[in-house]
Amino acid sequence: MPAWLHLMVESLWPLLYAGLVFTVPLTIASFALGLTLAFVTALVRLFGPQWAVKIAQFYVWLIRGSPLLVQLFVIFYGLPNVGIVLDPLTAAIIGFSLNVGAYNSEVIRGAVESIPNGQWEAAYSMGMTRSQALRRTVLPQAARVALPALANSFIALIKDTSLAAVLTVPEIFQAAQRIASVTYEPLILYTEAALIYLVFSSVLSSAQVQLEIRLGQHALFKRGH
Repeated sequence: MPAWLHLMVESLWPLLYAGLVFTVPLTIASFALGLTLAFVTALVRLFGPQWAVKIAQFYVWLIRGSPLLVQLFVIFYGLPNVGIVLDPLTAAIIGFSLNVGAYNSEVIRGAVESIPNGQWEAAYSMGMTRSQALRRTVLPQAARVALPALANSFIALIKDTSLAAVLTVPEIFQAAQRIASVTYEPLILYTEAALIYLVFSSVLSSAQVQLEIRLGQHALFKRGH
């Protein structure tokens, strides 16, 4: 067996372990929190009082206008200067969640605004309040519109978690860095890490396609009845 292949085989489990124990949970936790924040932010921008709209707009402007890496550095290395000390994993989750929330709030807002006014009017004609119309009529349709963009955001996030290595979170890329510092084979280790990210992304992309197909079939079934 060639030396490079032997190294890849030997390092496969440590990299996979880092992915399963740190990268995947970090991605899921950050996306779940970020999606909740995105939903609230989108609703505030659509229906909130003017002062709350301004705050939401500032949050989206700030996060979208600054690099994610800088945001992570500010949270982990900058906040201790004002007495706020976070462990690496918590800092990473906060940073990724804020980033996901800002970007996906625009996705959700756009999806809600894409629903024709006739859907609101039909709901009102049935005696629904605005919140009931939003919950029962508008959001289910908006979810189908937003799904592709939200799924792409989730796939992008699993790759962006490699930035958590700068916070010493022992995810895939940080594990590859650690092994490369001992073996002096950065090309092999970083290539293997890239391949693992590629596998994770491919699995998620396949799941996205299947989910879109199922939602499309469900929508057709409802129209037929």
